[in-house]
Amino acid sequence: MSESTGATGEGTRAVRAGLPEPVKNEPTLPGPVFAAHFHLPGDVAGPYTYGRDENPTWTLLERAVGELEAPGRDDVQTLVFASGMAAISSVLFSQLRAGDTVVMPDDGYQALPLVHEQLRAYGIQVRTAPTGQDAQLAVLEGARLLWLETPSNPGLDVCDIRRLVDTAHARGALVAVDNTLATPLGQRPLELGADFSVASGTKQLTGHGDVLLGYVSARDAEAMTAVRRWRKLVGAIPGPMEAWLAHRSIATLQLRVERQSANALAVAEALRDQPEELGVRYPGLPDDPSYEIASRQMRRFGCVVSFTLPTRARAERFLQGLRLVDDATSFGGVRSTAERRGRWGGDAVPEGFVRFSAGAEDTEDLVADVLRALRESAD
Repeated sequence: MSESTGATGEGTRAVRAGLPEPVKNEPTLPGPVFAAHFHLPGDVAGPYTYGRDENPTWTLLERAVGELEAPGRDDVQTLVFASGMAAISSVLFSQLRAGDTVVMPDDGYQALPLVHEQLRAYGIQVRTAPTGQDAQLAVLEGARLLWLETPSNPGLDVCDIRRLVDTAHARGALVAVDNTLATPLGQRPLELGADFSVASGTKQLTGHGDVLLGYVSARDAEAMTAVRRWRKLVGAIPGPMEAWLAHRSIATLQLRVERQSANALAVAEALRDQPEELGVRYPGLPDDPSYEIASRQMRRFGCVVSFTLPTRARAERFLQGLRLVDDATSFGGVRSTAERRGRWGGDAVPEGFVRFSAGAEDTEDLVADVLRALRESAD
């Protein structure tokens, strides 16, 4: 049973999420349970029987994530996975059958085109449309599942979750929202009516770049039974150590999100105010095309900023010139990272497009480093 404090503050919730009831002489957060099997005399009974099905360390983490995704609700289930893609796949392949139609963003995470290929190979029709301006509504008719990614990665467009959910449900479709970039402290898709909230815990949720993890949260027990079955069949389970590290890291989520969001906004403002036109995107900028919708459904706007330098060579000089920012993929870590996103070949972005992930450095230091590298790269 998870410890209940009655507190509503997000920082307090993050610090105490998923903790068991205190027991004298026991640690506040029990260490990872490494077990492939458990004592099981007689008939099969109890929650822990075999390591591919359940693990006490997963259980505590799942409770923690559930408390963040749906505070105060007892009808939400959460399952953790070995990666964000494992979580995404579990929803798609457990809910869709041959002959079904799924609507997905055409500007989302760069691995999604590979998912589209596999779905089509299984006889599932895939329709795509951009995230911005709720364009997926135009191809929704007859779909079994609507997949949203908002803000989109890496373009940072935003769609109106509530509007899309209401329309999809009226047409008999389920809705899943990839909440990776926002985190539960940025937005709560289940509160906006979505059937599934899915995310990569590799990113800002755990925030240290040392864990691969994913999760699915949902209210519908039958739907989650299918997701659980998929996890069992595929074996896409996290290791106990990864699950424990993730739970430990969640305690600082609110602190990290606050600093990283402030840093992202400061970097975005500094880049926007340059005389050079950089095409800066950040949902928290009042003049950003996504701001109006984002400000209605998001409580924080995330740690990712995107902008475009004129050429590939200029972007590479900029990245090489940064001193406080690592040239690395992924995002959400306490150390700022940036990359020229076009180097992967999976995103429809210009050669000079940069995805910047603000870390937890001092704001003034980070902005100064970015502006210095920007100036020097222009020489």
